[in-house]
Amino acid sequence: MSNKQVLKQVILGAQFPGVNNFTVWSDPAAGSQIAFSSFDRFARTVERGKLDFIFLAEGLRVREQKGRIHELDVVGRPNTLAILTAISAVTRHVGLIGTLSTTFNEPYALARQLATFDALSGGRAGWNVVTSPGAFTGANFRRGDHLPHAQRYERAREFLDAAFALWKSAGGDFDVASNHVGIHGRFNVPPLPQGSPVIAQAGDSDEGRELAASRADVIYSRHGTLEDGQAFYADVKARLTKYGRAPDSLKILPGAAFVLGDTEEEAREKHRAIRLQQVSPKTAITFLEQVWNRDLSAYDPDGPLPEVDPDVAAQPVSKGRASRYDDALATARAWREIAERDKLSIRDLIIKVTARQHFIGTPETVAREINRYVQSDAADGFVFAPHLTPSGFDEFVEKVIPFLQDWGVFRTDYAQTTLRGNLGLPLTR
Repeated sequence: MSNKQVLKQVILGAQFPGVNNFTVWSDPAAGSQIAFSSFDRFARTVERGKLDFIFLAEGLRVREQKGRIHELDVVGRPNTLAILTAISAVTRHVGLIGTLSTTFNEPYALARQLATFDALSGGRAGWNVVTSPGAFTGANFRRGDHLPHAQRYERAREFLDAAFALWKSAGGDFDVASNHVGIHGRFNVPPLPQGSPVIAQAGDSDEGRELAASRADVIYSRHGTLEDGQAFYADVKARLTKYGRAPDSLKILPGAAFVLGDTEEEAREKHRAIRLQQVSPKTAITFLEQVWNRDLSAYDPDGPLPEVDPDVAAQPVSKGRASRYDDALATARAWREIAERDKLSIRDLIIKVTARQHFIGTPETVAREINRYVQSDAADGFVFAPHLTPSGFDEFVEKVIPFLQDWGVFRTDYAQTTLRGNLGLPLTR
């Protein structure tokens, strides 16, 4: 028997940017965020590179800060399922995962839409299951702040269970009764090509990890270092056994970005220039206000952090955005330590602490680092988001993918017809 190590296959997803602040709107190469020509070009490039899936985020209300829309937040985004259905018509193999809320949808309607999409795409549908924050977003649905945070997760679990029951009953009767769901009838959509769409979930909290371990096929994470990634990977994979699931039944895919150059130095210079575009002086203050929960517009972005502490008692200055920092006072203390240690201004600090995981270097260096994370069990792959639309993946597909293919850790062609098949996932439990 050979002692040769069996290499894991790298999973790669491509996020269409636009909702989040890593998009560089001001770059001359930036294109439309909503024209179908942008989605078309992006999708064709990603499929040419044989990536596993395209991921599309969604916001149900444009986020505000101090009553105004921030310059880096998208001002409009058409319906996610409509966009992905259109993309499915110009692609044949790449998976299509969309963010859809369990807070402001109903199980029967959404399960039916996803089942239809899975059928139309030939088994390529995926659902990134999210909850939505309260009164600000809820105002669009005339519900207000109808569920506290813990109950939103409870509803999400019951919503997912109801959807699974509906998909399993395809063409037959269903009867679902729980705290948040009470439905019965007949599901009028045929059985899905995949059994159910691929279920993705993003959440670093204990609740989020448990939801993923019990019900998801993919979990996103934001752990940047190899060591942090390995700790998250081990923790989440260990949770699977109590739900009777095998380790490979849940794929761990951190979000990441890449910057390529002909030399390491050129790539680092490009990365610095991109981060300066992403974090303008105004943006730096905006990010700081989200933690300090104060109007800090009088502060110099190139100056030191405020001496005053965050105002944890006041109403949030930022609305429609899930907070990444549960303890504002602890976050402020940590940021002060970093700024003092590294002698950073407000803007330089925000550039540092808000950075996504970046792979920076020559194409070969970037490919080797991606593979190192996967083979070291810090991830099963990555969901990359370029800073430009729609051309942001061109260079990655042309220059990075060939190295991974040459090393035998990434496909040279799609082997399966469904997203589940290409991800190496079992059929629905």
